[in-house]
Amino acid sequence: MKNLIPVLATCMCMMSACLPSGKKETMKVPVNNALTQDVFVPEDHGYKLVWEDNFDGTELDTTKWKCRQTGPRRIGYNDPSMVKVENGNLLLMYDIKKDSVLASMVGTGETYMTTYGYFECRAKLQKGDGPWAAFWFQSPQISNGEDPGKFGTEIDIFEYFKGLGADTLTHCLHWAYGPNQKSSGQMTSYLEGLSEGFHTFALEWTDQKYSFFIDGLKYHEQTVGISNIDEYMILSMEIPATLEGIKNACAPDTFIVDYVKVYKR
Repeated sequence: MKNLIPVLATCMCMMSACLPSGKKETMKVPVNNALTQDVFVPEDHGYKLVWEDNFDGTELDTTKWKCRQTGPRRIGYNDPSMVKVENGNLLLMYDIKKDSVLASMVGTGETYMTTYGYFECRAKLQKGDGPWAAFWFQSPQISNGEDPGKFGTEIDIFEYFKGLGADTLTHCLHWAYGPNQKSSGQMTSYLEGLSEGFHTFALEWTDQKYSFFIDGLKYHEQTVGISNIDEYMILSMEIPATLEGIKNACAPDTFIVDYVKVYKR
């Protein structure tokens, strides 16, 4: 799964060889609403890889991740049985068993926290509408005050609500948990083909801004809610808050993660 580029290149060459003589194939540029079509390569911007998990082996590496918030969540339960590692992937699953709605979540809150950097995961999104895949940051102090610089920000690198459209996902920032909670407002990204196959989802977090990426293309920048404290990463298959929210869900369903990488300057 991690070496698709050479395979795709070979396929394109084979397709070109089959074209009628004198005709050239026109490469189709994916339709998207990115701010730029320039692909961001972290190493070209002074970043070096400092942390990664390729999900090799047959079980979750608990020196990097722990199952998070095991127990009741919205209308269901986070259950460690819904977390698996196989074939070089992390599987975060959703299912309905007997009278229970089960899903899964892992995080680095007990193993790895950091401030600033370029954070990327390669993943395949869930098939159904209702439960949703997410890659995000959380601050352990977010409920302790209203200054995001001191108390942190929930950074939703992406959330995939398929009801918004098969090729659409969202990003958001939240801080100052409590009666005066604030938010950046939902940012929407569109990429043709997003619902199929694997894609990369990334965040560049600096002391000045947040930048959100899909497949290396920058979609959004925000300069509000800047956190200046250590936070931790979360990968989750989220459960809706109402039974109405799962009426169009697929069960079982899976959020598949190929890798997570952290780069620092």
